[in-house]
Amino acid sequence: MVRDTVASDGLWSAARGLARRDAEYKQRLMAADEPRHGGADGRGNLSEQRLAEFKTFVLEACINQVRFMETLMQPQRLRDRIMTWCKAEMAKGTLSKGADIVMREALMSGEVARGSLPDLLGVSDRKARKVTAELLALRALKSNTQRAPLRLSFPARLAGNLMPGLLPQDSSETPEVQAYVPTSIAKTTR
Repeated sequence: MVRDTVASDGLWSAARGLARRDAEYKQRLMAADEPRHGGADGRGNLSEQRLAEFKTFVLEACINQVRFMETLMQPQRLRDRIMTWCKAEMAKGTLSKGADIVMREALMSGEVARGSLPDLLGVSDRKARKVTAELLALRALKSNTQRAPLRLSFPARLAGNLMPGLLPQDSSETPEVQAYVPTSIAKTTR
């Protein structure tokens, strides 16, 4: 269920970090709407100090999640995990030969022009479109339009293969994301 409900467009989500500290998030959000505390607390009706504390809290949660995703992803090993997944899918017949080449190119270049795929794979346009369609159907690649370049996608469904430990293997497990405890978060200095 967690895999199906994670609606993050990128590799990390501030929502994960804020959900881990839900009670504190709600408390700080309510505090940001408090009236001013004296004449030195901003110019409007609401407390500028409490708003600044809330902003600091959110930024710390974001930085924490970026660090967490870096350790979880192990970027230096991401290529190997992508290639292993592609080869397994090709062996099962889910992906056609050449899918690994397209995925590697998307990883290394950031995006792949659709028109370059026949030459990259050494196949016909039709075969290149088939490989592309299979990768798009599995959501391993994404594109803004039918003609736009292809980019890597990290859907929750593939998290176990591409980023082991991000989500539980079955619905009875608690996600490690919630169990992560940061070793150090800079304290706000006032």
